[in-house]
Amino acid sequence: MKVPLALVLFFLAPAIAELLSGSAPPTEFFNPIVFALLASLYGSGALIMRELKVRWRKGYFSLFVLGAAYGVIEEGLMVKSFFDPDWMDLGILGTYGRWHDVNWVWAEWLTIYHAIFSITVPVALVETVYAEKRNERWVGNRTLIALILLLAAVTLLGYAALTPYRPPLPQYLMALLSVAILIIVAWKLPPDMGRTGRMPPPSSAKLAIIGFLFAAGLFMLFMAGPYMIPHPMVLMTMGLLLVGAMALFLGKHRWSQKSLYHKFSLAAGALSFLIALTPIQEFSVNRPDSPRGMLIVGIVSAILLLLLCRKVKREPRGFKH
Repeated sequence: MKVPLALVLFFLAPAIAELLSGSAPPTEFFNPIVFALLASLYGSGALIMRELKVRWRKGYFSLFVLGAAYGVIEEGLMVKSFFDPDWMDLGILGTYGRWHDVNWVWAEWLTIYHAIFSITVPVALVETVYAEKRNERWVGNRTLIALILLLAAVTLLGYAALTPYRPPLPQYLMALLSVAILIIVAWKLPPDMGRTGRMPPPSSAKLAIIGFLFAAGLFMLFMAGPYMIPHPMVLMTMGLLLVGAMALFLGKHRWSQKSLYHKFSLAAGALSFLIALTPIQEFSVNRPDSPRGMLIVGIVSAILLLLLCRKVKREPRGFKH
């Protein structure tokens, strides 16, 4: 019996963004209550954004922008980490780059992170592995409405129950407005944006390396940068330039003339960086939670990624966003 692709994406998104990243290690992730909440949050978000991309006939540039909107929903509207100076994961970013009750560097970093690892990478993996279904709707209208209501409910629950912190109303409304603007931008972007460059794309191996280095660059910039770059605005500008450079790189190539394996390789390269971090997380002694099992998560993820790589490579199809 074939598993519905919507269900695959529903569980893959939290598995990548929370489990593989180490944000929720196995002892936490597989707690039934935590698992249900994370799946409801990430799964509904990934499916909603993917369905909007398909129904609007957009490409992956629009999906990335929709992923940024999801990042603001989770981190700004739900857990309030954009504003809370005492949020558990902030570290130095609770003071570095904080201005007018907003953790600006953290907000930029988490928006980019969720756009890539919570939305774009999971969607790209499922769509390339099941390429014949990539342009189809995976849920009906009623299910889509139910997913939107589920995401709204989890967001309200998180806002009310996770921490007692309540952000200032103007800043919170700014985050809400940002979500609306990002969704409109994604809707307005040209459908062929990023598809019709003049150059043939690099080899799949080079794309995997580029994806890995891009992810590594982002993590190093936002995690190590605050200790080395005195001015937060400089770091934030560097982050935007790095994302912009990747967008320009993707936009100058003729993706539609190559196989889906190239897109898979780019996503797999970024994912490989998270896999490479799992041994470090397993043996970390500075974490307040237990990272036990992260090495196993990394090994299993690497094996599954290799199997998917072989499957996609055996079935080349026209690369089309």
